[in-house]
Amino acid sequence: MHLGSLYTAVASFLDARAHGGRWLLRIEDLDRPREVPGSADGILRTLEAFGFEWDGEIVCQRDRTRLYVDALQTLEGRSLTFQCSCSRLQLEDETRYPGTCRVRPAASSVPTATRLRVDQGSILFRDRIQGSYRQDLAAAVGDVILKRRDQIFAYLLAVVVDDGAQGVSHVVRGADLLDNTPRQIYLQGLLGLPLPAYAHVPVLTEPDDTKLAKSRRSVRADADAALPQLLAVFSMLGLAPPDPLAGGSLNDAWAWAIGQWNVEKVPKRLNMRVNG
Repeated sequence: MHLGSLYTAVASFLDARAHGGRWLLRIEDLDRPREVPGSADGILRTLEAFGFEWDGEIVCQRDRTRLYVDALQTLEGRSLTFQCSCSRLQLEDETRYPGTCRVRPAASSVPTATRLRVDQGSILFRDRIQGSYRQDLAAAVGDVILKRRDQIFAYLLAVVVDDGAQGVSHVVRGADLLDNTPRQIYLQGLLGLPLPAYAHVPVLTEPDDTKLAKSRRSVRADADAALPQLLAVFSMLGLAPPDPLAGGSLNDAWAWAIGQWNVEKVPKRLNMRVNG
């Protein structure tokens, strides 16, 4: 974990606890070939060191393939999907998927991805932090992938199915996923799933606006400095930790922040620079 992921996790945890809600932990490990061995265990240890407590069992997406298969078959049975043979190289100059394979795959001898047919029309929702957000999904991204050419389920399908299955009512995450939300809302509607309330916190960036998560010098979430890092994150979320908290315990810090949490205090911008 780095400072950016810690920041987002703290925001979601505080929002859940301040409203008497449950905080669910899900390991999104669909892309097994790119998984770093031991990374999930390392994240869990870091969360524990910072005083996070989650509710219920930890869910791993790699164990939920049957749910994704069922959802995809439901969409296929309603003729809402099609097979696409286009590669990333073929589409690299496109700003949106141009519908090349809507009628039939351009090439029948290569592996295909499964795409969702996206109809014309705008998706509008109100984010609890960023305010109203509208997107013409067909014009912005076109038909979206639900299952990749390598037969790995896309994040879009998995997260929508999992949120529905787990009864997720509120989602708090980084603003880098704000423009992904209309796709999820569209798919939720097709699958008859409830719409969660969304809140997108600013993405932490370097002074040059490079996303902190991808920076070579991203600040690591240091378990040996858990309290000062936690207090710094509280400040970034619009809270003002009093000085005595620095000499207290993690439990004291969490109790104070839960009592002070107000999503309206979170900065209403898409990114926030971190110096140092």
